[in-house]
Formats: sequence, structure tokens, C-alpha cells
Amino acid sequence: MEALLLERDTIFAAFWMTVKLTAVSALGSLVLGTLLAAMRVAPLATLRGAANCYVTVARNTPLTLVLLFTGLGVGANLGVELSDDIATNNFWLASIGLTAYTSAFVCEALRSGLNTVPVGQAEAARSLGLGFVQTISLVTLPQAFRAVVAPLGSILIALTKNTTIALVVGVAEASVRMREMIETYGDQVIEIFLGFAAGFVLLCLPMGLLFGWLSRRLAVTR
Repeated sequence: MEALLLERDTIFAAFWMTVKLTAVSALGSLVLGTLLAAMRVAPLATLRGAANCYVTVARNTPLTLVLLFTGLGVGANLGVELSDDIATNNFWLASIGLTAYTSAFVCEALRSGLNTVPVGQAEAARSLGLGFVQTISLVTLPQAFRAVVAPLGSILIALTKNTTIALVVGVAEASVRMREMIETYGDQVIEIFLGFAAGFVLLCLPMGLLFGWLSRRLAVTR
């Protein structure tokens, strides 16, 4: 407990980094995942094939490898710099890796939601002269989002926990600080572990409760 009190500012800063990683990656994953879901049901076979290939590869590749690719492959080997500050650059590279990985799961959740929308609604939209983009953005996707609120919440919680792997890119989030504190305060390992575990519970539990409530509130009556 003494170590947690002495290092409370460092702990708060570490969890704030976790929150920022989660927020940025969640937003990027939602945008990219929605685009991929639309491509999965597009009338063009090339779009469906490209989206299917991306989702298959991303879902079956370990997140550690994805982050190593963005950190070492994109950042170090290709020399891509998104900021002059090393820490900020690593943050954006980690966000890109988390987004690339998580968006595949968002896509699959949304695709399952699209399958719950009655086919007749899309046909009615096309009979009114709406094109594919208009139909999916105005008719089917809004209903799909309402149907998959709970799965999207589970994905967000998983993303929050997956930020701990950002250490491979050099991002000093909560798990990095926990390891450093364990090395410094070796006689308080259990207290440090329980403190950081409680921090993640405080982050994830409210999200689970919120998305559970939204799922019931926005449920589509068939």
C-alpha cells in the first residue's frame, strides 16, 4: 500500500495513458470497422473479397505481432514519424496497431447486426431509388448498431485490456508502470498487483454496465 501511495501520481498518469489509448483506438476501430462491414455486404465482389481477406488476417494474427509491425516495421524500418516527440510518436503507432486489430472484430459484430435487419427493408429502400450507400447508411446500419450494442461493449472492454500490450511499442501505460514498481518495491508485489487490477476493474466495470443498459434501452423490437 505504501508503494501505491508514494507513486500515485505515476499510477494516475499511467492509467490516463491507458484511457487515451482506448479512446483513440476505439474511435478509429469504430470508423474502420464500419467501413469494413459495409464492404463485406457490398454488391461488388472485389470489395467483399478485400474486406474478407483483411478481417480474416487481422483476427487470426496475434496482437503482439500487429503492434511489433506498426512499431518496428512502420515506425523503425519505414521511418514513419507521426510526431517529433518519441513518446507521442509511439502512442500514435500503438493506436494504429490497436485500431487495425480491433476493427476486424467491430466489423464482424456489425455484420452480424446487419444480418438481423429484415431483407425487405433494404429492398424497400432500393425500390424508392436509394443506392447502396444511402441504403446502408440510412436504413440498415442504424438498426445494426442498435442490435449489437452489447457485443460492441465487450469489444471495447477487450480493447481496454489489450492496451497492456502497447508496451512492445514503448508506450508507458499501466502495465509498464506496474512492472517498474514491482522491480522497485519487490516486497509489495501483491499490493501493487491488486492495486493495478482494481484500476482496470474501475475502468472496465462501468463500461460493461453502461453498454448493458444501452443494449436494453436501444433493443430493436421485432
